[in-house]
Amino acid sequence: MVIAVDGPAASGKGTLARRLAAHYGLPYLDTGLLYRMVARTLLDAGEPLDDAQAAAASAAGFDDAAIDESRLRGREIGEAASVVAAIPAVRRALIDRQRRFAAADGGAVLDGRDIGTVICPDATVKLFVTATPEVRAARRHKELAGRGETATFDGILADIRRRDARDAGRGDAPLKAAEDAVQLDTSALGVEEAFQAALAIVEDRRRG
Repeated sequence: MVIAVDGPAASGKGTLARRLAAHYGLPYLDTGLLYRMVARTLLDAGEPLDDAQAAAASAAGFDDAAIDESRLRGREIGEAASVVAAIPAVRRALIDRQRRFAAADGGAVLDGRDIGTVICPDATVKLFVTATPEVRAARRHKELAGRGETATFDGILADIRRRDARDAGRGDAPLKAAEDAVQLDTSALGVEEAFQAALAIVEDRRRG
């Protein structure tokens, strides 16, 4: 069973994907970390984020074991990841990594922005998780404050709107719901409510 969970930043897709993976005993991949790793490598090397050649080399060359999640979180790296994710060569370099993960015995849960449309078009279940930009900005503001990062709500909302436009507007694998995805709006849902709603969708698809 492969579960594809797509959606924009701060929609709650990561939390849902992790919980679904734990519930079903499946391996989980936050594919956004791969793009963040590419961005982190470029930033550490002082390379411009829009250098397609350097970004593609980074995407093809980094070792999964070298991913240090503690260095891949935060507002700056999220914005940087959105920039490198718009580079077609980067996406091509990371497709095989993601598909190999999805091909694990027994299945897997992956979250991202193009899992149901590009990476796993034959996924058993496809969820597209969303929420209003204002709700997502409030969630991200709370998350960043909890980590001690200083950011204004208005600044975060502007970031989210900018990332949404970039992700949805890119020519290669744009952010969009797969035609057979079930959409789940978490704007008015708590964490447990959202999980129960997602679980019901998965179970319904499994029975169907």
